[in-house]
Amino acid sequence: MHHDPLILTLAAIFGAAVGSFLNVVILRLPQENSSIVFPASHCPLCKSPLSWTENIPVISYLFLRGRCGHCRAPISIQYPLVEALTAILTTALVYRFGLTPTTAGYFLFVTALIVIIWIDIHHQIIPDVISLPGIVIGLAFAIINSFITWQDSLIGLLAGGGILYAVALLYYLIRKQEGMGGGDIKLLAMIGAFLGWQSLPFVILISSITGSGIGLLVLSLQKKGANTRIPFGPFLSCAALVYLFFRETILHLFRTYYL
Repeated sequence: MHHDPLILTLAAIFGAAVGSFLNVVILRLPQENSSIVFPASHCPLCKSPLSWTENIPVISYLFLRGRCGHCRAPISIQYPLVEALTAILTTALVYRFGLTPTTAGYFLFVTALIVIIWIDIHHQIIPDVISLPGIVIGLAFAIINSFITWQDSLIGLLAGGGILYAVALLYYLIRKQEGMGGGDIKLLAMIGAFLGWQSLPFVILISSITGSGIGLLVLSLQKKGANTRIPFGPFLSCAALVYLFFRETILHLFRTYYL
């Protein structure tokens, strides 16, 4: 664990800055023929370029009171939320693992999950351009990862993808319709590669419980019946983040109550 306040503060600032870039990725990645680099940050409505004072993570949103400084259109609360979340998780990684290769690898994992959460909420898709390289990176990262072994990672990758594939196939055979997208299968394979097979019981259990609970709530509110689609990626991602930071406690509880 790394407790130096200066290092943790710098980690938070770095995380917030990366969070600002992640907002661009979340907005532009699902758009065809759209670059995540060009053009520079601008208001989605009036297209006015943002000055550096309008681009300070979280602070600019508060200073502008959640509105564009040019056309006064409301700015989505998503922007400061993603920036603050990335800052908090980056700080937590440095606190948990110190300034190590393990922190660097899990920083990539965490930022990928943040992007997946919001894109899946908005578009009900999990981009292959994130999950497929994520599977490969997770497996390669396991070679230097102090958190898990490469064997744990490989089994996690195969089991993660295999379990959800079996569930999706079974649902399709029974209901004759898709109940789970291929994106969720690839995402769980990526989670297994980064966190090891030991993470899968917790991630699947918690994401299923929370996903079902939220799904039932949305069904009762929207009254659309079985036509309501609830993205499962955010639940898998949030469960994975909880496991990453509380692995020892979670495994202890599982051993105590289930073994």
